[in-house]
Amino acid sequence: MTWIIQAFLSLIIAISFAIIFNAPRKKLLACGVVGMSGWMIYSGYSILTGDSVQASFAGAFVVALAAHILSKRFKMPMILFSVPGIILLVPGGLAYNAMRNVVENDYLTAISFASRAFMTSGAIAMGLVFAEVLMQLIFKYLRKKETTSHNA
Repeated sequence: MTWIIQAFLSLIIAISFAIIFNAPRKKLLACGVVGMSGWMIYSGYSILTGDSVQASFAGAFVVALAAHILSKRFKMPMILFSVPGIILLVPGGLAYNAMRNVVENDYLTAISFASRAFMTSGAIAMGLVFAEVLMQLIFKYLRKKETTSHNA
């Protein structure tokens, strides 16, 4: 039951951010599905491994792949789908706790929270970049295959 609730809430949250970023109304559900898929991968991976940094990488990778596929399908910019989807993975709570501990002069705890926030943010960026590279390689292969079949 908790998986259904998480899926529904992540869909609603991603759609809400898509509305904030002025996504076209007809594409709101697609933006929500991208966010939901990224969150569900993140959630499942973090339960399996217990590592939120690796889970963030996997979630961001799936978000970027889904955003690429939908951007090609709907002939719209990829950022329209990736931003609402990636917002769910941003480590805002960790960054907040790091700053709170700095204000409270608990620097050792602040460093711990900040380092986890930086690693998670880096994993999200790497997930986006790796998916971009993978999609570029796939598109390059398909274009090459298409041109060789036309020449034959």
